[in-house]
Amino acid sequence: MNFVFRRDELLVEASSSVLPDAALCERIGLAAAALQPVWMETGSPYRTVCVDPGLEAPEGYAFKKLRSLFGVFDDEGMALAGRAYQIAEWARTHRFCGACGTPAERVAHEFCLRCPACGLSAYPRISPAMMVLIRKGDSILLARHANGPAARYTALAGFVEPGESIEQTVHREVFEEVGLKVGNLQYFGSQPWPFPHSLMVAFTADYVSGDIRIQEDEIADARWFGPGDEMPDIAARISIAGWLIRANLPMGWTAP
Repeated sequence: MNFVFRRDELLVEASSSVLPDAALCERIGLAAAALQPVWMETGSPYRTVCVDPGLEAPEGYAFKKLRSLFGVFDDEGMALAGRAYQIAEWARTHRFCGACGTPAERVAHEFCLRCPACGLSAYPRISPAMMVLIRKGDSILLARHANGPAARYTALAGFVEPGESIEQTVHREVFEEVGLKVGNLQYFGSQPWPFPHSLMVAFTADYVSGDIRIQEDEIADARWFGPGDEMPDIAARISIAGWLIRANLPMGWTAP
């Protein structure tokens, strides 16, 4: 099974979303050596690659946005596709040493590209990010992000900065984005999010103090929602944001 990505689009059979086989990859000019293993295990059939943005899909196939395949692939298949995308992006963006520009070489038996000149090693990038749902009595804080792909309300989120713990990121991002202080952080769960290489780590937290003051370049709207309020359009079930919100819905709310 081969994962062929064009940016964040995956090549699949147009009608069935089946992945291309080795013969099709050869037909569109992909040499076997260009395909990266998705797993290190000997005999694993999964390979992945990023192709030129100008490559057209062959007849009967289509490049489909990876996000659009949620619900088409099962959970295991979607997780595998996400892993394949991260590995393909790592290989595409680390072809040359970041220190001296020498072409990098693949290290056997691990996901590592190493410079033969200066020895710099590059591993697949993982960018940790926090997500937090803030509770205040029977209400929860939901926000609509200014640059989000959809006009949905969701939990607050932000990337970890150098020198921070994930808990410090929660406190900093909450104060920066909505001007609130929180406490009683409780770990909820995590989810790899391959757009392109995040790891979302989710928490709940209790409101401590402050009035909502949004960071306008990040947040379009943020407010408390509680029993009796009309439920907004919220994050889908495919994401940990959707799981987090649905696990903490105000009394009387039901979400699809």
